[in-house]
Formats: sequence, C-alpha cells, structure tokens
Amino acid sequence: MALKARTVLRIVVVAGGLGLLAWNQFHRRAPAAAGADALAAPAPVAPAKDQPAAKPHTWKLGRLVLTACELGRPDSGLSTAAWCAPFEVPENRDDPASRKITLNLAVLRSDADVPAGDMLVYLAGGPGQAATETWPMVAPALEPLLAHRNVLLIDQRGTGRSHPLDCKATEKADKVGAVAGFDPDRLRAQVEACLKEVQAKADPRYYTTTAAVADLEDARQALGAPDFDLVGVSYGTRVAQQYAMHHPDAVRSILLDGVVPNQLVLGEDFARNLEDALKAQFARCTDECKIRFGDPYQTLYQLRDALRANPHKVSFRDPQTFQSVERTLSDDALASVVRLFAYSPITTALLPLSIDAAAHGDVGPLLGQAKLISGDLADSMNGGMQSSVICSEDADLLKPRPQDADTMLGTRMIDTLQAVCSVWPHGTRPADFHQPLKTAIPTLLLSGQYDPVTPPRYGEEVLKGLSNGRHLVLQGQGHNVIAAGCMPTLVKNFVEELDPQKLDASCLDRLQPTPLFIDFNGATP
Repeated sequence: MALKARTVLRIVVVAGGLGLLAWNQFHRRAPAAAGADALAAPAPVAPAKDQPAAKPHTWKLGRLVLTACELGRPDSGLSTAAWCAPFEVPENRDDPASRKITLNLAVLRSDADVPAGDMLVYLAGGPGQAATETWPMVAPALEPLLAHRNVLLIDQRGTGRSHPLDCKATEKADKVGAVAGFDPDRLRAQVEACLKEVQAKADPRYYTTTAAVADLEDARQALGAPDFDLVGVSYGTRVAQQYAMHHPDAVRSILLDGVVPNQLVLGEDFARNLEDALKAQFARCTDECKIRFGDPYQTLYQLRDALRANPHKVSFRDPQTFQSVERTLSDDALASVVRLFAYSPITTALLPLSIDAAAHGDVGPLLGQAKLISGDLADSMNGGMQSSVICSEDADLLKPRPQDADTMLGTRMIDTLQAVCSVWPHGTRPADFHQPLKTAIPTLLLSGQYDPVTPPRYGEEVLKGLSNGRHLVLQGQGHNVIAAGCMPTLVKNFVEELDPQKLDASCLDRLQPTPLFIDFNGATP
C-alpha cells in the first residue's frame, strides 16, 4: 500500500509516560510564570478594627518555615495555593560536604483546623516529571483527602524546579519530531552535547531513585516526622516501593497507580506491552466497526510497511503555531504516534478511524491529535533526569529481544536506551534495588485493562509480596486510572480506613471501554 505525498502532514517522535525515553525529551519548556518557588506575598497590613485578621503568610511545620505561594499550572493561567520552602540536600548523598542542591518543596494545607498526623505524598511519573507541575492531573482524585490531611509535593531532584538537568543544546539541535528513524551515531553526538552542558552545573550520577528516596526521608524528618501515605503514579510507583522498603516504619499506606514492579527492567518489554494492548483494543472492532474499517490491526501494519518502504519528508503548517515546518513520516514515527494514542481510552477509540483515514490519504486526524498529546508530554518531562535514572538502574540489565523486531514498536526502545547510556554517566544501584517489595503495609494497586506500558500483570506481580494488599483492574481503561469513575471515592476510603480487602469497589463495574468511533461524530448510536 503506497502513500501519496499529499497524505503526509506531520509526525511527532515521542513515546509517552513511562515510555518517554527518546532523546528528544531533553526539550524543555520555559518555566511557568507562577511556580512553586514564587516569591511570598508582601507582609499583611494590620486589619481595621471591624475587619477579620489577614491570613498569615508563613507557616512553621516541623523545623521548616513555609511561605504562602502559588503553584503554576503549565499552559494555564490557573494556579494552586500552597505553602513552599526551598529544601537543601547534598548532591552526593554519600558525601555530606558535596555540592548542595535545592529541592522545590510544597505543602497543600488541609482544610481541617487540626489535620491528621499522617501526610499524603504524591510521587510523580516519568521518570522525569515534577510533582508540583503534574499535581493538576491527580488533583481530582486526591483533593478530597485535603479535608483532613496535608499533602506533600516535592519535585524529585533533576526535575521541575529541583536543580533540573535541563539541556538547551539539544533543544536547539533537534526539535521534538524533527527526525524520524534511529541513528545511533547522531543520537550519541546529541547526548554528548547535552551532557557537556549538564555537567557544568550537576553530576548526573546522583539523580537516581535511591537519592530521591533519601531526599524524601530528610524532608519527612524536617517536617516533624509524620507518617506518610504514599501515592505513586507510573514511575512514581517505583519510588514509593523503594521508600517503603528502606523506611517501612514511616509509611502508613501505599497506593500505586500504573504499577512498576521493583524487578522490572524499564524499557525491556514495552514493545510486547503495546502489542498486547493494541490487539485487545482492536478486537473490540466488530459489527458496524468491522463493516466500516475491516481489520484495523491489519490496516495499521500495512500502513507501517508502506512507510518503512517509502518514508516521506513533508512540509505542513503546525496546528498550534501555524508556522510551516518540515518533518519526516516513517514507520518509526507511526509507531510513536500509535503508542501515544494507546495510553487513553478516549484517544484509543479514535485509532481505527484515524488509521483508516490515513490509509485512504488523510493523516490529518491521526497526526493532529498526536501533536496535542505529544506536546503535553514533552513539556512535562526532564530527559536528563530520566537518563540518570534508567542508565543507573536498568540499562546494564537490558537484554536484546529479537522477537520484538516485527512488532509496532520493534526494538527501537532498547536500541535507543543502549545508545544513550553508552554516553550518559551511570550512578550506583543498591544490591537489593530490584528485589520485590514484601510488606504488610496496607496497599492498593490500580491498573487499566488496556494499559500499553504498565499492564495488569505488573500489578499481579507486586501483589504477591503484599500480605495486606489488593489489586483493582479497571475495565476498559488505559494508563493511570486514579481519577476514573468512582476511584476518587475509593482512594479516600482506602486512605481513611486502611482496609483494602473490605473496600467496596462495586461502583467500578459501571466503567466500560470508550466505544470505538465509526466516524468523527462518534460511535454507533
């Protein structure tokens, strides 16, 4: 199946979520106008006699003095009221005299006059996302807990405003999506250029999960040593498990959404996971869908083969900036876009329709939506920190998977990681780092039925080591499900009651897959 030149508009080469591992993720946006380290408001003026006293602008919690601040929301004029304090830690945790770095620490204050003694901790995904920047994504699920609990947000070292491992050189050399296809020599040259810039201000060996766990414990002690209720999302589930392994007495409860087992080598089976999710989703194309599109899975691979034989360099007008740009559309690019769509049940519902349109000469629907998704993901990820984590914790354990060669994602993820990590410095990894978590701490695991990166079998693997755990698989859902349906109520009940076995999750039975779109008006009535 040959593609006509007019069918090709654009593509973004980016993986997404835990899969945002391609080197172009070193592209970073400018800081938000109102960040977590925003200056405190001016000192309050004494109130008039009959007026209520102004709220205080500082708050002492433990030995930290926090200042009233606003957490800016990326690409939005909205913000979240919080209490912030810079928190200094040694860059090299094994050398207290090493360079000091400042972490961005924020606390969302409970509505209660006397909040519970434990504190909720949100651990962001990636690796490479910042808690203060991605809080709006999980806020609908966790805000009900503010009625009785404070919430701690710390941008993990290397992300957000915590000494980020930013790299302007790569941003200038290669915009997101500028190159489709794997060129290891070019990739290594980009890594070397970025590394030179990063090393002028940081030692990448020390921006690992293990260091972040030590940072979190130092912050807990500084805040008065409250018990923690850990909420990890995607990669944040690795951080949560590592913290619970090394500081079990500090943890009151654990909630893991999009579970990453400790024993998992990040990146190794992403191709298999995507393939399984695509097959399961496309199997839902029956009746009117099948009449309209035939076999979407087969059409997708025909499209892939056509692009592999005949990639196109095209010019198009960016739908957001309206500027004319040039990109290459190839089988690599198609795989990245399809993977982006697979993360959400809403965008997955568009896949058969979008693939069929592309096969018949109109790739606009497929690539236009991908532009919006990939832009959000690229803006929220720090690639330097991501490489520090993966190159230190996983890269040496990656094994070739020739059986993936003909899958949609192929072997490109492992190839990319090995090329990056042949240049990027490696930190140390504790001997027990990849040991499974074994604990009696009340733990709730969440998975989406069609998750293309952290499938339900990962949750089942972690559940084996939990004597007081439960695994909920949300039907028809994709990656990260903490805010789906009635989950916010279940999350609140779990944290308050600490009894995962007695949690009444029958309300989740109402969740269903998003019906596949037959045309751009929606699914069959």
